[in-house]
Amino acid sequence: MARIAITTVIVVVVAVAMVARLPIKATGMTCGEVDLDLLPCLSYIQNGGDVPPDCCNGLSNLVAAAKTTDDRRTACNCLKSLASGASNDELNRAAGLPDKCNISLPYKLSPSTDCSKIN
Repeated sequence: MARIAITTVIVVVVAVAMVARLPIKATGMTCGEVDLDLLPCLSYIQNGGDVPPDCCNGLSNLVAAAKTTDDRRTACNCLKSLASGASNDELNRAAGLPDKCNISLPYKLSPSTDCSKIN
């Protein structure tokens, strides 16, 4: 019985990993994709310290995947939603990520960003 449960968990994890690697769908970017890209940044945003290389890779992947205006606006709105529950320290660390990773974002990581103005 325990073996079946372990096998089921492994199958689910592999399936999720495979889906996460699929290219962006024709329907556009989702908040789930944004969350996956930035998951490696969570520890840094919450606690500070050194920015993990995987965080910068995820941010770079997010920028590369957001090819259309709609994708960039979706990503912006997803990040804005996440930022709405963050502390000032967390917001400051998140806002500094593009500079720390040497990545240009078309918007500021802030709960006050007007995502409708993103091109």
